Amino acid sequence: MLMDSAINRHGFSGFRELHQWSIENPDNFWLEAWDELGIVGVRGERATRGEGFEGTEWFPDARLNIVDTLLAGDPLFEALISYSEDSPRRSLTLGELRAEVAACGSALRASGVHVGDRVVAWTPNVIETVIFALGALSIGAVVSTASTDFGPTALVDRFGQIEPIVLLTAAFARYGGKEIPLAESIAQVVSQLPTLTTVVVIGATDSHSTWNEWLAPHHGSELLPTPLSFNHPGFILFSSGTTGRPKCIVHSAAGVLIKVLSEQGYHLDVRSGDTILYATTCGWMMWNWLLCGLGRGATIVLCDGSPGYPDISRLWRIAHDERLTFLGVSAALIDSWRRAAIQPRHDFDLTALRTIASTGSPLAATGYDWIADAVSSDVKVASIAGGTDLCGCLVLGVDTEPVVRGEIQGPALGLDVTVFRADGSEAERSEEGELVCRTPFPSVPLKFWGDVDGSRRHGAYFDRFQGVWAHGDYARRTEAGGFEILGRLDATLNVNGVRIGTAEIYRVVSSIPGVLEAMAIEQPDRDSARVVLFVVLDQPLTDEMAGLIRTTLRTQASPRHVPAIIVDVPDLPRTRSGKMTELAVADIVTGRAERDTSSLANPECLQWFREWAVASKP
Repeated sequence: MLMDSAINRHGFSGFRELHQWSIENPDNFWLEAWDELGIVGVRGERATRGEGFEGTEWFPDARLNIVDTLLAGDPLFEALISYSEDSPRRSLTLGELRAEVAACGSALRASGVHVGDRVVAWTPNVIETVIFALGALSIGAVVSTASTDFGPTALVDRFGQIEPIVLLTAAFARYGGKEIPLAESIAQVVSQLPTLTTVVVIGATDSHSTWNEWLAPHHGSELLPTPLSFNHPGFILFSSGTTGRPKCIVHSAAGVLIKVLSEQGYHLDVRSGDTILYATTCGWMMWNWLLCGLGRGATIVLCDGSPGYPDISRLWRIAHDERLTFLGVSAALIDSWRRAAIQPRHDFDLTALRTIASTGSPLAATGYDWIADAVSSDVKVASIAGGTDLCGCLVLGVDTEPVVRGEIQGPALGLDVTVFRADGSEAERSEEGELVCRTPFPSVPLKFWGDVDGSRRHGAYFDRFQGVWAHGDYARRTEAGGFEILGRLDATLNVNGVRIGTAEIYRVVSSIPGVLEAMAIEQPDRDSARVVLFVVLDQPLTDEMAGLIRTTLRTQASPRHVPAIIVDVPDLPRTRSGKMTELAVADIVTGRAERDTSSLANPECLQWFREWAVASKP
C-alpha cells in the first residue's frame, strides 16, 4: 500500500505525521508523488515556481503527455470494460485501447485539430468517449465532456463558450429502459455551434460521419503522444449551472492526473490489477476521476444508464461479475439501497470488494451502518468531498486509519485543509465554519475560459480569505481528526443570525421511519426568516408525524434545527448524480429569479413548488 510505504520510508508514526510533513514540505511531497505514482515523462528538478495559489506554476521544467501514463502496461491487460442498458458487456485490452486511441488521434488531426484546440463529447458513458478523450489528449487538444442528460440549450450554454472544432455525440441515449433519439437535438446544437467543422455520431446517422466511418481510414496509425508542459490545458469542466451561465473551468491535464492518482494511490489504496467502477455520467467530474484510474494500472468499468435498471441491484451484479475491488457511488444511491432494504451480501459474491466510496452529498451514519450490515463489515467506507473546481478531493478516506461512521476521515495529502470562522481565524474542532485550504495544489484551475484578467477565478476562490482557497462548503473538523460537510454556504440556512447546515437536519430526519427524503429551505418571513422542511413520506403527513420530526430534531440536534413549517411533497429536485438542488427550490420559495435548472434529472417537479410558494406566501 502506498500510504504505508510513504509512512515507513519517512519513519513516521502514521498518516497524521505524513500529512503534516506533506504540507510543510509540499515541493518534496509532490516530487516524491510523481515518482512513486509512476508518472511517465520528464519531471524536472522543481515542483513549483512562484508562490501562492495565484502565483504558483507547477513542475515548470516538466514535459509529458498524460496518455503515456494512462496507457502504460501489458498490452494484454484488460483495461476497459463497459456496461450499457441495451447492449452486452464490451471490453478492450490495453493494446486494443492504445490502437484505438492512436486511430482517434490521427482522425482528429485529419479533421484539423491542433494543439490547444477544443473538442467536445455529448455522449453516454461508453468506450467511445474514453477513446475520444484520450485521442484528443494525445495530440494536445483540450477535452470537455457532457452527459446526454443535458438538453440542447444547456449544452450550447456550455460548449458555445469554448468554440469547439469537433463534436462527438450519439444517435440515441438510454435511461431506465427508455430510448431517446437525439437526431433533432444534434441538429439544434450543431446549428448553434458555428465553430464546429466535424460532427461524429456513435450509431446510425444520415447527417454526419459515424464513429466507425470516421476512424476507419486511420486504423494502424502509430500512437505518438505530443510532449507538453505540465500546465498545458487538458480538460474543461463546468460548474453546475445554478448561477447563470456555467463557469468554464480550465484544468491542466497533468495537474488533474497527479492529484487524482495521489488520492487513488495513497488514500484509497487503488492498486495495479484492481477493477474499479464509479457510477457517473460524462458530465460529472467523477468521470475524469475514473479515467485517471488507468494510471494506477487498474481496469476501469463504465456503467451507462440508470443504476436502478433493470433492478436496484444492477451495480451489485456488476460488482459480482467483474470482481470489483472499488465501487464508487453517490450518497443518495446508498440511501436508496438502504431504504429498499436490499442485502447484497446474500445475493452476490463481493469478497474482492475492498472499498466503497461515496460523494455528491454527505453520507449519513445510517449509510455506513447499512454497508456494514448489508455488504460487509470488512469493506472500507470512504466518504470523499471536493468537486469540479479542483477535479479532485479536499477531504477523503485514509486507508491506514479506522473509519468513524458519519465522518470523512481526513484531509488530502499535500493540502492544508481546515475550517475558518467568518473573520478568517481557524475554528476549533467541532466548531462550524467554512472549509478552506491554505496550501496550493497541482489541480488548482489554470483559469476560467474568457476570464482575461483572472478576476472571475479570484472572486470564486480567493476573495473570501487572502491567499486561501475558500471552497464554499460549510463544515467542521471532528475530534477524531476527520471532517463533516454540512452543506453549501450558498444553501446554508441563516435564521435570525444563526447558520444551520442542512446536512445536520437531513442526518436526523432520515433516521425517522417513514421519511424517504427531505429538503430544508430558508424562506423570508416578514422581518426575519423561517425554515421550511419539505419531506417525501411513504404515506400522507399527519400531525403525529410532524410532531415526531420536530421532537426528534429538537432532541437529536437542537431547538434551532426545528423547522417552522413541515410540508409533504411528491418529489424533490436532484441531478443525475443524485445531488439534491436546494438552490432551485430556494429561488422559488424566496421569490428570486430562477436559475438554470438544465442539470436536473426531474425539473418537472419544480412546478409543485411554484404553486406552493404562491399559496403559502407569508
